[in-house]
Amino acid sequence: MAPRRHPDIATRADLAAVLRRFYPAAFEDPLIGPYFSGLDLEAHLPHITDFWESALLRTTVYRRNVVTPHAALHARRPMTAEHFGRWVQLWVAAVDGLHEGPVAERAKARGERIAVNLLRRTSGGDTQGTGGGFVPLSAVLLRS
Repeated sequence: MAPRRHPDIATRADLAAVLRRFYPAAFEDPLIGPYFSGLDLEAHLPHITDFWESALLRTTVYRRNVVTPHAALHARRPMTAEHFGRWVQLWVAAVDGLHEGPVAERAKARGERIAVNLLRRTSGGDTQGTGGGFVPLSAVLLRS
């Protein structure tokens, strides 16, 4: 087994670093970037860091409903499997660029499950859509 190039995700600061890597790529992405238009990243980051800290590090700091803001976005501009697939690509690339290990693997798997779940919840159960479905995760490289 090859030695790790990066440490595993272990702290809130690690999660914040992943999110600070992910969001600029998401904002600039031609497919999903428009969904982030107008988002105050500095106000949003503490909440989304709370979410991932609860999901991966088993804290109880996140007490919001993750579906509500996504349903509102979908109502304004429908999201398809292609959109969620791109989100997953960028999420995986952000995690892989900074971390490796069991928690990093769980972060990537959890991101994909969350994307599929949000797609089901916002689209009435259709996880294929007409946008071609999920794009292969291996197809993306996140710029440093």
